[in-house]
Amino acid sequence: MAIFFKKLFGLGNKINIRQADKQVDEDEHKSTDEMDVQPIIKSEFGEWLGGDYDEGQLSIDVFQTSDSLIVKSTIAGVKPDDIDISINNDMLTIRGRREIQENISEENYLIKECYWGGFSRSVILPVEVEVEKIEAALDNGVLTIILPKAKSAKQFSIKVKES
Repeated sequence: MAIFFKKLFGLGNKINIRQADKQVDEDEHKSTDEMDVQPIIKSEFGEWLGGDYDEGQLSIDVFQTSDSLIVKSTIAGVKPDDIDISINNDMLTIRGRREIQENISEENYLIKECYWGGFSRSVILPVEVEVEKIEAALDNGVLTIILPKAKSAKQFSIKVKES
């Protein structure tokens, strides 16, 4: 775990400021076609996360009402059977896969911005929820997860006695 934090905060990198500035100056003069950051991202994040990490991250909105937490996400093109929602302790995880339907060669693409393949998102829930009552629905490409809040335990005050 210490290695993860060293990498996260750049503590494991042995590069001085002048070398970093020189690299930035060189990169500024390259066109976007010459710069390929994907291998850097894959190697760095893959190493941090313990292997080849090749999933897209799902965008979500999380809000609350007086009695529930609501999670919404746009995941068009995904069938309900291809979505896995799980809760482990206080962490909600949504995983799925979006498959491209056509077989199109790379040279025929003019713009390619959509993400195809596996995706996931985990979020720590700020309150306890009633796991048995969670509901999830997919409507017009919008996933809505309703997590009923658990009834709050009563708070008791305990008087400390001097001995």
